[in-house]
Amino acid sequence: MSLFLRSPSKPKTLIPLFTSLRSYAAVSPPPSQTHHTHHQKTHTYSPPSPFLSSWDPPKNPKEAQWQLAMLRRQYDKQVREVRKEYMQEMEVMRAEKARKDEAKREALRVANEERKAAKLEAKKVRAAERKLEEEEFRRMLLKEKEEKLEYWRKRENLVQEKKEKKKEDLRRQSSMWIDENKLEARTLEALVDGSNYL
Repeated sequence: MSLFLRSPSKPKTLIPLFTSLRSYAAVSPPPSQTHHTHHQKTHTYSPPSPFLSSWDPPKNPKEAQWQLAMLRRQYDKQVREVRKEYMQEMEVMRAEKARKDEAKREALRVANEERKAAKLEAKKVRAAERKLEEEEFRRMLLKEKEEKLEYWRKRENLVQEKKEKKKEDLRRQSSMWIDENKLEARTLEALVDGSNYL
């Protein structure tokens, strides 16, 4: 606002500078700034501020002070509105960012739960396969044990049968043994028979 007091003349506009910049950009547009040039051509600029070129210095100093106070009041009001709009926009952006962050966290949580569920399912499958393998191994061990027991049983039966046969042969032979009182007569008879062959 002090600028209005010090320079009562109308402020210079920046239109010639923008025009020269536009003409410079239009004369030799580099390939990388084609989008920038297109944006400058199609961009709609905000209307100029009503404060620009609005100060006509009155002759009465009190009227000048009153106009200056009014201008300051209007400027403060517009600044408050701009700040309010800015705060609203920032609040909207903050809420949008919070919503996106929440959506990302939810997606990560769902992905983690799915990964944990897949790991748990794979663990259950591996446990079931390991249990089947252990049962198969246990059945194989039981089968081998039964086969060994059967082999040892057959071998024991065979040894028992041999012992029984041996005992039976021994019993048969023992039934043919000679009594002691007839032993001398039989020995003499065998000697006589043997001398006859000589």
